[in-house]
Amino acid sequence: MKAKPVVLRAKAQQDIDEAMAYYLGEGGEALALRLIDALEQATSHIARHPGTGSPRYSHELNLPGLRSWPLTRFEHLLFYVEHEGHIDLWRVLHSRRDIPAWMNEPDVGSLPDPSA
Repeated sequence: MKAKPVVLRAKAQQDIDEAMAYYLGEGGEALALRLIDALEQATSHIARHPGTGSPRYSHELNLPGLRSWPLTRFEHLLFYVEHEGHIDLWRVLHSRRDIPAWMNEPDVGSLPDPSA
């Protein structure tokens, strides 16, 4: 299967920036670089195999098409929706957060129909 481009929403970029700042402060540059590697591996995976992500939160949040994929060695999940021509990366959240509350922030809005 041909890889689809992964498009980061502003919230996803903000989540990544906050995680990077945290890991830089806690573990230094080496840990932050490992986070970058994990993000690159995860986005590469979902670009090639978007259907392998878990639909758990799609059902829980009533957001059709939403899937999540874990980062290797980090407790973060990528939340995304597959579209015909790209992967829409919505959030990158720590798995111990209240995911429904974070996904329902007012500026996140509702997910578009993945078949559109």
